[in-house]
Amino acid sequence: MKQILLNSAVGLLAGVVGAFAFTHFTKPSTDEIGLYSASNPDVRYMQMVQNGGPKAPPSGINSDFVTASAVATPTVVYIKTVSTVQNSMSFADMFFGGGGSYKQVGSGSGVIFTADGYVVTNNHVIENADNIEVIQGKRTYKAKLIGRDPNTDLAVLKIDGKSLPFIKIGDSRKLQVGEWVVAVGNPFNLTSTVTTGVVSAKGRNLNIVNSTFPIESFIQTDAAINPGNSGGALVNLRGELIGINTAIYSQTGSYNGYGFAVPSDIVEKIVRDLIKYGEVQKAFFGAEMADINTDNYEKLELNSYSGVVIDNLASDGPAAKAGLKKNDVITKIDGNTIDSKANFDEEISYRDPGNQIKVTYKRGKETSETMLTLVNREGTTGLLKRVLVESTDLDATFEPLSKVEKDKFKVTSGLRIVKLGRRSPLRNLQLTEGYTIVSINNQTIDEIGDLEKSIKNMGNYIVLGYLDPQGRFSKLSFSSY
Repeated sequence: MKQILLNSAVGLLAGVVGAFAFTHFTKPSTDEIGLYSASNPDVRYMQMVQNGGPKAPPSGINSDFVTASAVATPTVVYIKTVSTVQNSMSFADMFFGGGGSYKQVGSGSGVIFTADGYVVTNNHVIENADNIEVIQGKRTYKAKLIGRDPNTDLAVLKIDGKSLPFIKIGDSRKLQVGEWVVAVGNPFNLTSTVTTGVVSAKGRNLNIVNSTFPIESFIQTDAAINPGNSGGALVNLRGELIGINTAIYSQTGSYNGYGFAVPSDIVEKIVRDLIKYGEVQKAFFGAEMADINTDNYEKLELNSYSGVVIDNLASDGPAAKAGLKKNDVITKIDGNTIDSKANFDEEISYRDPGNQIKVTYKRGKETSETMLTLVNREGTTGLLKRVLVESTDLDATFEPLSKVEKDKFKVTSGLRIVKLGRRSPLRNLQLTEGYTIVSINNQTIDEIGDLEKSIKNMGNYIVLGYLDPQGRFSKLSFSSY
């Protein structure tokens, strides 16, 4: 009997010790709790405190998402567009009528920038639109296009509203990788949709902006962004705008992991200029930059991958006048570190023509500084107003190339197509808005009269010289036979 009791006691003691050992040595770590416990979002922050991170936990991620959504959602609008699309035409149809057209409906998002009805969206949302409507809540407004900037893929609209809810602007330059963000938009025509994620990178250059002088320094986020989100708001947890959602990385056309937004500091400058001047007062440095990679690192015998290399220099531009040379490495602008071409472009985009900047650069092993005065597209420092020329005969609107563009593309003249009417014979010369007509049958085009005369007298065989929106020169030859 004693032996039975002794065996039972030993077994009981072993069970207690075993249970204690199991619970003590297999207890989930704080990291595991933070990873799997959706009901307690503050656990991960408590772990960060233990590791020397934030000294106080936030009120709760879930409540922050609710706050950000409540603040931002009323300021995000649905945009509906109607465009005219021309059917394909024969050579004879181009000049003698025919071909026909049809209406195409598009949609996207926008953000109310001011209480009196200025709205910012993407240029590609409203490009070529004949009619634009803005839906805010249950109200529909007819919108007027104030201006657009293909270089940043932004546009500004105006609706007749008063005391409208408008977005508060955050500081995208202070945004940090890893911060929580909220995307608000209208994907797949589903209005007022909110998704969440984190900032996964900054200063992304994707080479997707189809323009002459693109500015790409996107905020990358894993908040879900889909077709229809374009032009919508990317906000921080205070509901402040830190970006305009613009693009997605996808092989299917739908969200596939990453979305990209134009930083709010760039947006603010573009919107301000478009409202005040009708066009962006873009500042030019007078040189083209290249990222430092293995090839130019070795070729130039550099000792660091930081900065950007001057790849091409305008002979009479600001950079040359400031004493800079090809292959110099720009490391700072006004004391701000430059680590990529996207970063450089963003830094210049904040400035206006006439602004002076301090440039820190390396030439060989020497580090130097110089002062540089930024210029406008005509090489001067004053404010410029966009000059548009209309042609009734061609049912189109044009603008002449600027001095900066002529120098860059090595042409002496040209007329860029700004807008094509429904009956324009240019529609089927494989040219659209953004293309520049340089010559017809080897005759240069300096002004609208030259273009009209050349088209009327071009005969049966045509050689058309043109620049695409990136400034690449091509020739198009065709015959009516």
